[in-house]
Parts: sequence; C-alpha cells; structure tokens
Amino acid sequence: MSAAHSQTTLRSKLEALECHFTWALDTTRIFLLRRRDILVDIGTEEGNSWLGHIYNLRGFIQCKLGSTEEALSLFLQAAEAFRQMRRADEGPWLVVNYGNLAWLHDLLGDQAKSEDYLSKVDALKKKYPTPSEDELHAELYAEKAWTLMKFSAKRELVSDYFQKAIRMQPDRVEWNTSHVIGLANAFKRGSREMEADILDEMRDAKVQDPENLYLAAYYLQLRAMKGPDIKDEARDLAERILRNPVSSYSGMSAILHVYRICGLIDEAIVLAEKALENHPDERYLKRCAALTLKWKIIFFSESGVDESMIDKAVSLHKEVISLYPDLALVKEMDLANIYAKSNHSKAKAKRLYQQLLKRELEPAEKQVLYNHYAKYLIFDLKDYNQSIEYHMKAAKIPIKSFYRENSIKVLEKIKNKGRNRKCREIEECLQNLQEP
Repeated sequence: MSAAHSQTTLRSKLEALECHFTWALDTTRIFLLRRRDILVDIGTEEGNSWLGHIYNLRGFIQCKLGSTEEALSLFLQAAEAFRQMRRADEGPWLVVNYGNLAWLHDLLGDQAKSEDYLSKVDALKKKYPTPSEDELHAELYAEKAWTLMKFSAKRELVSDYFQKAIRMQPDRVEWNTSHVIGLANAFKRGSREMEADILDEMRDAKVQDPENLYLAAYYLQLRAMKGPDIKDEARDLAERILRNPVSSYSGMSAILHVYRICGLIDEAIVLAEKALENHPDERYLKRCAALTLKWKIIFFSESGVDESMIDKAVSLHKEVISLYPDLALVKEMDLANIYAKSNHSKAKAKRLYQQLLKRELEPAEKQVLYNHYAKYLIFDLKDYNQSIEYHMKAAKIPIKSFYRENSIKVLEKIKNKGRNRKCREIEECLQNLQEP
C-alpha cells in the first residue's frame, strides 16, 4: 500500500470515530478560550464524576489552540481519572479518549501510534458491543451529551443523548443530574414550554443527588424566578456551599444569583467576601466577588453608591482581568460601566470604551462589545441615536447569541413605537439581517 493511500485510509478511520474531533464542535478561538477557563474553574477535585470528561475536553481545546504537548498530557490524565473513578484499567468509557489520542498522534505525524489507538478503539467496541450498529454505548452517549451541552448545542440533541444513556444505565445519578441541569439552562434562556415540568424534574434529581449543592442552588434559582420567598432556604444552602471545596460547580455562583433575584444584594456581597476570605488565592471566588460588586453598583444604585465601594470594585475587576486574560473584554466592559457610575471617573469610562472599540476583535467579540456599548450610550450618556447605531451593528453580525437577540429586541421595540426618526433605517436593518 502506498504512503498516500495508507494516509487516506487512516484519515477515513479517524473521521469514523466517536470523539471530540468528529463532533463538529465550535472551534473559534474566543469560544475555545472561554470554555477552557470554565473547565479550569471546575477544578480537579477527587471524586468529581465528570473528571475524565473534563480532562478529555480540555485536551481537545488545547489541541485546537495549538498546545499539542499539553493536549497529550490532558488526554493521559483523562485515562487515569477514568481508571480511578471506574476502578478498572479499561472499559467503554475509554473509546472517546482513545479516539482523541488517535487524532492527536495523527496530527503530530506519528501514524504508528495513531493506528495503535485505532486498534484499541476496535478492541473495546468488540469487547463491549451495543445492541445494534446504529447505537452507541451508554458511556459514549453520556460523554457526547455532556460535551455538546458545554458547547451550547441544541437542547433537543443533548437531551436525546442523555436520555438514551440513562435508559441504558438508569442507576447513573450524575447523568440524570446533568440532563436536568441542561433542561434548566434551556428554560432560563427562554424555552418556556417546559415550565410546568422542570421544577418537578429538578426536585426529583435533588432527591437522587442530595450532596450536589450546585444542583440545589440551581433549583432554588428557578424557584426564586417564580416568586416564592426562599430567602431562609438560600441562606442555609449558602452556609453549606461555603464548606464545599472551591469550584465553579460548588454552587457559589448559583446561590449568589439566588440572592440577587431575592433582592439580597448586600448579603450576596458579604457571602462572596466571606468565601474569598476563606480561600484568598482562588481566582474563581475573586470573579464571584467582583460580580456582586458590579451588580450593586450598576443595577442596585438608584440612591447612589459609595465611592469607596466603586474603588473597591475597580481594584477587584482589574485583578480579575489579569487572572482571566482571555475573558478580559467582558470584564473591561464591566469596568467601564462601573467607572460610568462614579462621580469622578466618567471620563475613564468613555476612554476605556473608545479603546475597546479600536481593538482588533473577532466578530463574536465585536457583537458583545457593540451591544454593551449601545446600552452604555443610552443609559449613561443618553445618546439615543448613537445607541441605535450600535444595536444595529450588533444585530448585523450573523452569529447567534444572547447579545444579538437582545439588540434585535431593542430595535424592534423602537420600530414598533414609531417615534424615532431612525425607524425607517431600523426597519431596513431588520429586514436585511442574515441568518446565523
């Protein structure tokens, strides 16, 4: 067999694998950087049932970002995490991991190792067959669902994969928990058709997974959105979360959002600061503390905010920006909005936004910036016409996101009122929008 034919055959085998490299994941740089930070903040606490999957996904992201050596290390850590969690040296849970390693070694130019991992995948599939060729193993359905959920894939597809995995192995509590959290995420983003069922499903999941404080906090968040007084429950849960190991899955962010919904913004600040006092070097908790101060200053400052609190928020946001350089744009916009609420830093807000507008950004980043800047223009500078211009700029970028949808809603509202001289221009803009 010629070298070219051999390479073609290897490539076709790689493309037939079920792994991160074949799941059509979003690999735009800014998206990957954000997902990487999210995964790093989950942590690597022993006992996390998704630890192998976390390492697998982090390895894929590092590979796509060009760090192949780190990718290899993470894929090997994934295999070890699976070995410890499953208490077995091999099993169907390694199919995705071996597939990732086959792809990585092919990209590194090591055809022999790539083929070796392909052989390992074949051996596992023969040893752990599925009822039909059209079906995947439950472990693959679960990992694929979890990964696609992290990449904001269609809710129906994620739910379908989780349900297939759960039907095959109904005793896997973590699969059901993640499935329910995925449904709740979709509910929060506006899929109201499931409103009648989602709270019941979350309550049942809590009974099955009582130690999952992230799930418990998320459940409270949805209940708070519906209106009942759950303040005492929130305070009790917050005390439990404070004793949890630090992780973005600890429930801290979710319980802070509960406090915000309940109007307990000052208590949210105290809670975040208490967590940070307990773990002063944890960047995730610094991010949480910065978030609560931003809420207080930007959304709960009708009667004015103490300048000392603004100074504190500015200092903390600058530190968070240095700790999350790949997420800096969002935090710099937050910083500009905080400056805008200060009696003596309004010029800094304007200057910072102007600097951001001149920066070389990807289309998705521009969309976020234009949407934020449009809100700054109208709420802080009362510049209605310029605000409309930037909402139109955000809407014209054909990338599906909350920010685009928000700008479109604002423009539609202005058009429907029919009072602004730009109504004709807005109507033309909305008619000519490209589908993402």
